[in-house]
Amino acid sequence: MPSPEWLDLGPVERFKSSPITPARIGTTKLAITYVNGEFGALSGVCNHAGGPVGEGRVEGEYVVCPWHQWRYHCRTGKGEPGFEADALPTYDIRIEGDRLFVSAEPVSKRMRGPHPPHWLARKIERVPGNIRLAGISTTNMDVMNPRYSTSDALLDVAMRHAVELGVETKLIRLAALNFRPCAGYYSKSAHACTWPCSITQMDSTDRMDVVYEAVVHWADVILVATPIRWGNASSLYYRMVERMNCIQNQITIANRILMRNKVSIFIITGGQDNIQAVAGQMLGFFGEIGCNFPQFPYIAHSRGWTAEDMERNIEVVKHSRELRDGARALVNRAVDMAQLLLDHEEAPHTMERGGRKAHHLVMEDIGVDAGEISGLPMVNDVLMRTPSA
Repeated sequence: MPSPEWLDLGPVERFKSSPITPARIGTTKLAITYVNGEFGALSGVCNHAGGPVGEGRVEGEYVVCPWHQWRYHCRTGKGEPGFEADALPTYDIRIEGDRLFVSAEPVSKRMRGPHPPHWLARKIERVPGNIRLAGISTTNMDVMNPRYSTSDALLDVAMRHAVELGVETKLIRLAALNFRPCAGYYSKSAHACTWPCSITQMDSTDRMDVVYEAVVHWADVILVATPIRWGNASSLYYRMVERMNCIQNQITIANRILMRNKVSIFIITGGQDNIQAVAGQMLGFFGEIGCNFPQFPYIAHSRGWTAEDMERNIEVVKHSRELRDGARALVNRAVDMAQLLLDHEEAPHTMERGGRKAHHLVMEDIGVDAGEISGLPMVNDVLMRTPSA
């Protein structure tokens, strides 16, 4: 029989049925590999963000973490070529009869290579200066052959007025940015959705970093302009806010609020109606990531469901003094509120989570395990800790 330092994982055949199988030694997660007729045993916790390596896949002789695709050799635990300094702890494997045994302690240590933090991960500090306004156009169009956009037209009026007030401005046109849609890392685990966004960290060509820099680090006022598309905000708007989920998710997993003393306002126009529903979604999302709103936080225009004569709609907006005055007044309200917030900065206390998105219900209070409620295994906090093996 094996000595006490060896632990029985189960029948050998179970681990031969797949190139990678998750396992546990007490609370320690393992990834058991079977590649080219040889077994390997690695820590099941990824160096990057604590992803479940044992639930990943094998490509060649490398295990691929299912969260962000970090790769480790299936037996040595070392990172892929060029990243060998990133290594997972490995364990010895022994076969006794038809049983597979693993050493109780790792035979190699976890190693982490140098990875300078992403520039967006720097400390969030407002640089002294005038109020700063970021205008975001979510109108989709052929940027090489631009067309008239009613929401962009009013955004332009608002931005020009901000400059007249002495406000620093920055215009972001999403149609001109090459940025990928959300890859749904949050659907794998809340901890797989990182700040900065995992896509931004892995893909240097993804330009969502422009939006993150503006809304998290730079702006005091965020002005979002959108057309109405089939009763909703534009598709570019939704692509942007889905990628901004990583901002809100920091509140979910760490109670860390990235956006403080920010004011959001909106311009909503379109040939179709449903203004209040579009505004409601925008207010709900930006409120949930920590933004404040002035009185009457949006202006809007629509000629209704039957107004399909878009040329007429354009003419109405082009010649509407009221809408232009409204855009200027919207900026006035937002700038005044931003200055008020900066003059009387919020106390840096922790916000209470009860009743807010993803607040933690203490199931022990009613004597029921959360896993029993859902019918699924509980997701514990092991990934929040530095792995011991």
